[in-house]
Amino acid sequence: MQRKKLHEQGPTLSRIIAGAWRWHTVSPATVDRLAHVSIDQGITSFDHADIYGDHSNEETFGHVLANNSSLRDKMELITKCGIKFPSQKRPLSRVKHYDTSLQNIVWSAENSLKMLRTDRLDLLLIHRPDPLLDPHEVAQAFSQLKNQGKVLHFGVSNFTPSQFQMLQKHLPFPLVTNQIEISLSKIDPLFNGDLDLMLELGVSPMAWSPLAGGKLMAGEREVFSVATKYEASYSQLALAWLLRHPAAIFPIVGTTQPDRIIEASKSIGINIDRQDWFEMLKWASGKDVA
Repeated sequence: MQRKKLHEQGPTLSRIIAGAWRWHTVSPATVDRLAHVSIDQGITSFDHADIYGDHSNEETFGHVLANNSSLRDKMELITKCGIKFPSQKRPLSRVKHYDTSLQNIVWSAENSLKMLRTDRLDLLLIHRPDPLLDPHEVAQAFSQLKNQGKVLHFGVSNFTPSQFQMLQKHLPFPLVTNQIEISLSKIDPLFNGDLDLMLELGVSPMAWSPLAGGKLMAGEREVFSVATKYEASYSQLALAWLLRHPAAIFPIVGTTQPDRIIEASKSIGINIDRQDWFEMLKWASGKDVA
């Protein structure tokens, strides 16, 4: 498995990241197996969020780490904060909203440390842009967590280029990623400036839902005439298409099936040539480039 830094001053992650979004739908034993299979395939980076599984996924993964003390040093832990919604576990939230206040960022990070049974987070992201985000408060929260050694690196998720630049200007250290939705079913970031800014700043983006939640695998497979050429599966080709981009995209594969993790890991070895890449773009957009 290829490994690469998200940023010159950022963490080194596996180019394919294991996403824990759906892991509350399977048993703790399956979560344990998913973690081990991922690491066996060289997928050492795990993407969480405090809200996943109605605030349960981090805790389930934490039990895996508690039962396998050697695992933590073999992986990188990523989590996200800032979204709140009505839940029995969060009785003070009566409406879905965002909270990027100093108090909430620090509390969320410390709670994630507790749930994940770890002493540090490799990467903490603001989950969604908050219209009430105060960059001075975010900078204070990030700096406090960094100085205490609780969070090593910081980034954002779903931020526009202007939102990314605004927050970056208030930080004494770099944001090392923007986790965005991009796939063959969501090609906007190729043209709306999202990836342009990442290239300008030397920041690698992460791609959530790189297989469009499984929709790509259920689509019209015959359109991928290049699949036979590369001896690749439909999903492998879709991941390789993202990996081919010069912004060095890190796809997050959110499967609950160990076999899918093994399959995804093999997409690293597929080097799609330029014309095949544009053929796939034509399928995705429904037209030739101008």
